[in-house]
Amino acid sequence: MKKLIYNILWILSIQVFLFACKEDDAELGQVPTEADAAFTFSPSTENDNILNFTATSSAFLKKWDFGNGTTAQGDNVKGTFPVKGTYDVTLTVYTAGGSISYSQTVDIAETDPTLLDIPVYNMLTGGNSAPGGKTWVVDALKAAHLGLGPVESSAPDWYKAGANEKEGAGLYDDKYTFKLAAFSYTQTTNGDVFINTQQASNFPGSYANKGDFTAPFTAPTDLTWSVSETNGKQFLNISTGGFIGYYTGTTTYEILVIEENQLFLRYTDAANAAFAWYLRLIPEGYTEPVDPPEYKIEDIYQNFDGTGNFTFVNNGNGSIVTYDNPAPVPINESAKVGKYTKANGPEGEYANVQVELDYKMDIRTRHVFKLKVFIPSYNDYTTTGGESWQTYNTLQKQVSVKLQNSELGGNAYTTQAEVIQKNLQTDKWLELTFDFSAFAAREDFDKVVVQIGGEAIFTGGIFFIDDFSLLPE
Repeated sequence: MKKLIYNILWILSIQVFLFACKEDDAELGQVPTEADAAFTFSPSTENDNILNFTATSSAFLKKWDFGNGTTAQGDNVKGTFPVKGTYDVTLTVYTAGGSISYSQTVDIAETDPTLLDIPVYNMLTGGNSAPGGKTWVVDALKAAHLGLGPVESSAPDWYKAGANEKEGAGLYDDKYTFKLAAFSYTQTTNGDVFINTQQASNFPGSYANKGDFTAPFTAPTDLTWSVSETNGKQFLNISTGGFIGYYTGTTTYEILVIEENQLFLRYTDAANAAFAWYLRLIPEGYTEPVDPPEYKIEDIYQNFDGTGNFTFVNNGNGSIVTYDNPAPVPINESAKVGKYTKANGPEGEYANVQVELDYKMDIRTRHVFKLKVFIPSYNDYTTTGGESWQTYNTLQKQVSVKLQNSELGGNAYTTQAEVIQKNLQTDKWLELTFDFSAFAAREDFDKVVVQIGGEAIFTGGIFFIDDFSLLPE
């Protein structure tokens, strides 16, 4: 009997619950209609690509989807549409009676890049914080700012321009300005450009210069830029009539590196499909921070038998090569020595060879260089000819060692320290020393120069050296 009563109570409870639910449903509001999700929109006063959206229904919640990956919530909202196109904007409203969505089409007539926040755009142009754009120039002071390699490679394996190598060619004074606004590109040429030899016929008035051609050229004023992507690679494109840097007939550049202070491009050669060119640019006015070189001293030695710790660098039409010892006698029985050649004529008047170091030399306790030299008598030591300021005018039987500061570039000679051994005997090996103790307090030396036969003299000659060193005593 109790079991039956419990069952009846349970059934009644269910009925009461169901009745209560029906009573609640009856109290819900009207099911919303499309009219509840209707909205209006219009361009904002600040930008035609920023729209104001308004919904006036009494719905307690309004959610917006602008069809471009962005959303909003509220009665009055703004939608930003940087890129030209057609967008389906959807408003979903929620009322006591449920929810409903309504969509309208929005047409954006033009792309406004100032509204874009894309890393490559920002790096290239300076972004929205730089309405005047960002100006780039060729990184002339850095080796390999211009290079050439095989098209199948991704590096300038064949050629790398030295610092300022193309000075006066019409390359280093050009500027390239990229703006977000209207994707504007300005190519400032200052009257001429540096072009590939094969492009010379396309530039009236061009002339041979620095291994290729310099040409009169003023770029159009309505140039634009764009960035495209192919097979995962980004390309910078310049509109017809413009280009970047050294011109090879192409206006499309693969972006290898783009950073705030570096733009490294790779591009093809319209005249030779096997070539790939490389160009490095930096922002105008940018100076790359350089860590000060270490101040220290290390062993320096070269005996031309393969055990030296540096290689001489030829300079000023002076050169040195490994050669058979012309006089293997007890003072120097080495099989191999260095053959030093001073070129004949004005082009060889400053001939020398150099040791380039990546540190500043601490010569406070070690400052004596040693060198063996052989001065052949067959050189011409009588013919006169040279610069008028020089105190002698013939080839000299002398060896000079100089310490220089490479940071001064072509003016390094103005602060150099020099020790000269003069009037040397001919046809025999001599062991010389060059004592720089008088300059021991200097901390700026990072280059060693060896010069034989004198300076500012037009007569050339051949000499032999060996066992050049700065070693512990």
